[in-house]
Amino acid sequence: MNITVFGDSILKGILLEDGKYTINHEWERRFAEDYGATLVNRSRFGCTIRKAIAAIRRDSARRFDEAETVVLEFGGNDCDYNWAEVAAAPDRFHDCKTPPEEFMRTYREAVALVRASGREPVILTLPPIHSERYLRFICRDGLDRDSILAWLGDVDAIFRWQEKYSRMAARVAREENVRLIDLRGAFLRDGRGLGELLCADGIHPSRSGQGLIFRTLCESVA
Repeated sequence: MNITVFGDSILKGILLEDGKYTINHEWERRFAEDYGATLVNRSRFGCTIRKAIAAIRRDSARRFDEAETVVLEFGGNDCDYNWAEVAAAPDRFHDCKTPPEEFMRTYREAVALVRASGREPVILTLPPIHSERYLRFICRDGLDRDSILAWLGDVDAIFRWQEKYSRMAARVAREENVRLIDLRGAFLRDGRGLGELLCADGIHPSRSGQGLIFRTLCESVA
């Protein structure tokens, strides 16, 4: 089984522990060992579909004759904003890093490129955000919380906006007939709750959350 992963810090295995970011390669190691897989993880911290598409083009430039799967996981950074600009001017319009139309168009391009190379694309939905933790995290160095909230309307707007991008990824999978693995559903159904499954920044899965990602991927393979 040959697998290439394109994504952001979620599948990179980024953890926030004791105020520092570290990388946990445990899910990659266990998955490779349990399934005899050759796994190449090209995920990058802060990556968007806009940033990744050039690498996906290069990676798909040759034809693959052996069976191979390409896992795509994007949206968490695409939906994010420049929060310092929002806090400084909450009465103005602010666009996210990758607007919805561009996000879906570029995601479709990524799927087409992977298929043209003879490989199977697989799309993942996004683990949810803990809105209150994330807002506290982005304001940790002094950004005005009230200004950001005035622009958002309410703190749960963060959750809803990120959910929109997860749904767009699922829509691309449905309309392009791509296999979908629903990480978001797995997180929301888990009885431990987001407080245990996410780190203190409200966006990166904790060790428990990363374990849930591993089990969800294993269930999909099974």
